[in-house]
Parts: sequence; structure tokens; C-alpha cells
Amino acid sequence: MQTLSEQEILTAIEAGETFEATLKDDSLIVRISEYVPHVCTANHGGHQLRQDLVDHCLLDKKQRLREEDPFTDQLIDSFPVVLIAKDSRYEYDLNRDPQECIYGTAWEQKVWKRPLTSAQKNISIAKHASYYRILKTLITALEKKFGGCVLFDVHSYNWQIRHYEQAPVFNIGTEQIDVSRWRQPLAILEKNLAAIELPNIETQVERNTVFHGRGYQSGFVRTHFDNTLVIPIEIKKVFMDEENGEPFPLVLEQLQHGLHLALLETAAAFNKKLKRSKLKRADLQTSDIEPIVLTVDKALYRLAKNIDTLHYVNPINIQQEKRRFLSRKAYIPEFRYRQLRLDPYDFREKLYKLPVSQIQDPLIRGLYRSVVDNYATKVELLANIGTPQFLYNSLRYYGEPSITDKANARFILHASEWKTLQDTNNRLDTEEAKIIFEQAAEKYGLDCRVIISSRIVAKAMLDNSRRALLLNRNARLTPFEIEALIHHELGVHMVTTVNAIAQPLHVLKLGLPGNTYTQEGLAILSEYLSGNINLDRLKQLSLRVLAVDMMIDGMDFRTVYTRLREEHDIAADDAFSLTTRVFRGGGFTKDYLYLSGFRDLVALHKSKDITALLVGKTGLQFIDTLDSMIQRGNLQRPKHLPPALASQLTKPDPVLDHLVASIQ
Repeated sequence: MQTLSEQEILTAIEAGETFEATLKDDSLIVRISEYVPHVCTANHGGHQLRQDLVDHCLLDKKQRLREEDPFTDQLIDSFPVVLIAKDSRYEYDLNRDPQECIYGTAWEQKVWKRPLTSAQKNISIAKHASYYRILKTLITALEKKFGGCVLFDVHSYNWQIRHYEQAPVFNIGTEQIDVSRWRQPLAILEKNLAAIELPNIETQVERNTVFHGRGYQSGFVRTHFDNTLVIPIEIKKVFMDEENGEPFPLVLEQLQHGLHLALLETAAAFNKKLKRSKLKRADLQTSDIEPIVLTVDKALYRLAKNIDTLHYVNPINIQQEKRRFLSRKAYIPEFRYRQLRLDPYDFREKLYKLPVSQIQDPLIRGLYRSVVDNYATKVELLANIGTPQFLYNSLRYYGEPSITDKANARFILHASEWKTLQDTNNRLDTEEAKIIFEQAAEKYGLDCRVIISSRIVAKAMLDNSRRALLLNRNARLTPFEIEALIHHELGVHMVTTVNAIAQPLHVLKLGLPGNTYTQEGLAILSEYLSGNINLDRLKQLSLRVLAVDMMIDGMDFRTVYTRLREEHDIAADDAFSLTTRVFRGGGFTKDYLYLSGFRDLVALHKSKDITALLVGKTGLQFIDTLDSMIQRGNLQRPKHLPPALASQLTKPDPVLDHLVASIQ
């Protein structure tokens, strides 16, 4: 951060320069990372007091902190244009007239041991004046550029110390606002503030309940500018202990995230009213990736890039155990696995040392925090492969089928086939299938290899680390199955792998939380839209749900296998493969996600653009964040798209469509 004089800051603003600077007297931080028609201020967020005043002050730091606005600087830190006061309001109050900005008595407490001298007061009043000269120059520049701007004046207030009977989480002071003129932005703000979810706190938004917005800053701007809306927002100190000033980190984190979205939505609504502004919603945010994001991303990728769940969870002795199981009636397979090539304790320690908390943007910070937590759970899962603890960690990582999931599975399994099944006698061996997959990869412009393997459970799977499609050596595939796998493995899994490589952030190669559910949902959606899914395939996915449920209920390998064979008429090879998928590692619950992921992606695809999910190994919960990052230029639009999602390849089967639409 630079240290600049007031004149240097004013000159930089007038020249349209971007910068982050501390004023030379250390009273103020100014950051302009992009010129946008909105400003955030925290003019009571400062805590420092000049040394020559400390000896004169009757109040210690703890007493002063009670009436200051701690953490309001953090709440606005992610915005492109911010002014943050560093000095305490006990030195001079920026929200009071210059002639009354220095307290003698405040909140029924005498502030000074003896009256301040004129020289001492003049220093503080000069700082007050400097703040408003900078603010005036800034708003002048924004009105000239955009035709107007909105200023969010963020404060906080005590409610326990004050014993307020009615204290909303958000109080909007409208006394100095032309409410009729700015009705729409205010309504948008209230709606979005009310939608913020905080831990164990009911969110209320009210106007003029506790404060009325009578502060000097609002009046100053209204006096000097016709097209700038100042919105004073008082936030109840639910994010901290009022007595000792200690923060409640979880509340503070969610509050910052929610406030970020709420203010951006309001800024977007205000921007629409500006006739001269042609900014899109994405233009209202910072477009450059923070350097700390790149630092965290690089370190995270270096730490986690070789952690491939399926590499470790797939047994290395599948074929031997299959022969023993099928030849011995009472035999239960004893699978063996690869050794984990990392120390899980050391890994977690390094993981939580990553400086994620230094990321300013709450959306991106939240994304990386979720990834860090996800990998901590993932490594715990891998460290317990082959032990009873594996199932517990699988439930933590992937979850388990809900009542609705199981009901959907049974619904599909009760459906009757309505047309002639595909020819199952015309099956190709793996070498023949390999040629078809290679031709498809070339057609789609995907740089990847196709490798035959004897160490995978599925008929085909992607190896992201090698950018290779693995085919099960023992699989015999019909042309219909091959086409479905092309759209599943190449059309989605390989496409998102290649797209991730082109992104500036490595985290999309690693995978966001929920990427299994999202990836498999997209892959089966691709099968569906390309016309390469049938009732038999839906029943396979449904049987996976029930097999996972049986395993969780305590049935052993032999019992699950037998029930699949006898109750659902599954061939021996298919029943063994399905049961192995569920029991590998010690109890792998992942497979129930295919059906629910498909259901949710079908619904989402019908309602909105899902292109953002294709930038890499994404998670559905982050689609809005990813879309925002694409719009802002933080991420590239995906170069490759699944053929089935890019265009409708076949006419949908109306019966199949009805069946899919009936999945709850």
C-alpha cells in the first residue's frame, strides 16, 4: 500500500488512476481498484488516537471501543471504492459538523482530563476537512463519469449496552434521503439485507427505528451533489461481544458475504437509473484477481494436486477377488488398496496454514475456505481406506441417500420398458471400443489419451492427472453404451478437465466441494440430452442408491450382491461390479449422488444457463460465484462445451421425458 499526501490522492482521482493508499497522516485509507458508481465508507471504523491525546484521554481503549464501529472496515473491504477512517471518533467524529466534531462529553462520559488546546483541536479538524475534500473530489469524479453514484455509509451500534427493546439487525436511516426518488434501490437493499442468513440470528431490516440517518456525511453529500444517493446503514453488533470487543468469526464471515451481495444488488439497481452509465452488473466489481488469491491457489494446488480419491479407493486385486467370490458361496472379498503417499496430519496442518483469510473478496474467500475444509475431510477419508472408519468419513464427505432419493429409485425400478431394448448381443471388446473413443476425442478437439486398464471397477473412468480415459479391460460394450460413455466421460468429464487447465486458477483442476454430485449430474444430463440414456440406465443409477442404502444399513457384501441378483434380476458380473463400487474402501457412499445430481441438473438446465459449471471441476452451490467471476474476467468462458449441451442432438423420447420429469 502506498503512502500519499492529500494532494497526491486528489490528483490521482482527478486523473482517473486506480490506487490504494494511506494518507500521510495515517488517518485514512483510500482504495480505488476500479471506477464504479458506488462508494463504501466506514468513517467510525478507526481506533487510533494521536499519542499527544492519549495522555489527555480519560477513557481507555476498551471504553472507547464500545462506541466505535469495530469491523465495519472489514465488512466493506471487498468493494472497489472504499474510504476507511483509521482515527477514533473520540479524536474527531467524521459524521458530525466540523465545529462539533470533537467531544467534550460523549455518552455521559467525560472524555478529556483537561480541555484540549486550540492547536490540538486544529490538527483534528484539519483531518476532518481532509476527509471531506477527498470525498468531494471522489464523488465529483464519479458523477462526471457515470452521472451519479450511491454511497453506502456503514456503521454499527450497541444494543445490549443500550437495552433496546426493538433493535433490528439492519437499520436504514432515511431522514436525509428523497425516498420517493430512490424508492427502487432502497427496496432492493431491504429485500437483500432481509435475505442474509446469520447463525442463530433472526434478520430484521427496519427504517429509522434506532437511527434516522441524520449524520453530517449524508447532509454534506446532499448539499453538494444532486445525483448521489447516500444510504446510512447501522448494523446491530451481533457479530461481536459488545463488552470486550471480541468478534464472532462465523457471524462476521456470513455478514460480510451477505452484505457484499446486498450492496452489489443495490448498486446494480441504482446503476440502471443512471442514463449515462452503460456498466453491466459485472462491471460494478473488481475485475483483477487479488495477488493473495493467486498465492493461495498456487500453494493449494501444489499441496493437493496428487490426491485422487478413485486412485486410492479402487482395489488393486479386483479380478482375483471376483474369481474367489463367484466360485465360493460363502466367500466375502478382501480387497487391497494402494498405499497413501502423504502424511494426513502434515497435510492438514499445511492446509490450514494457507492465508485464505487474507482474501478480500468474500465470495472468493468463501470458495477457498470451502475447498480447504473439503480437502481436510477428503484426506481423512483416504487415510482410513480399508478400515471401519472409512464409511463414517464417506458419510461425512458424500452424505447418504435421503428418503426422497430412495423413493425416486424405487419409482424408477417399478417402471416397465415401453420399447424394444438395445441389441445386447452386439458387443465390442475393449480394443475395438478404444478406437471409437479415440475418434470421438479427436472429433471434439480434446487432447487426451485412451488407456486400457485392469484396475478399475467401472466400465470407463477418467484419470484427470494423466488426462486419460481408462477403459476396463474386461468390459464388453454395446454401441449404445459406447455412445453414452462418449457423452458422459469425454463430453463432460474430459471437457471440464481441459477447460480447467485453461483457467488462471488451479482450484478448478482440483475440484470444488460438491463436484462429484455436479460432475456426475452433468454427465448423465449429457447422456440424456444426446438421446443415449434409456430405462435400463436409469435403473442402474437407481440400484446404486439402494445398494448404498443396504450397505449403510449393515448388510454385508454377499447379502447385497444376492439381493441385487434375486430381487432385481441382475447378471452376476453386473451385480458384483455394483456391489464392489459400494463396498470399496470400506463403504463408499458416492454412487447415490448420480441420480440426485441428474435430477437437479435437469431442473437447473431448464431454468438457467449452466455454462459456468463447465469451467472446471465445479460445484453447483458455487454457480453464481463462478458466473460472477466469468463476467468480471477472473475466469475464462469455457472453450469446450459438451456436444449435447451445446445443441439438441436428438428428439427427446416423450415417455422417458415424462419419467425423468416425475423424479422428485
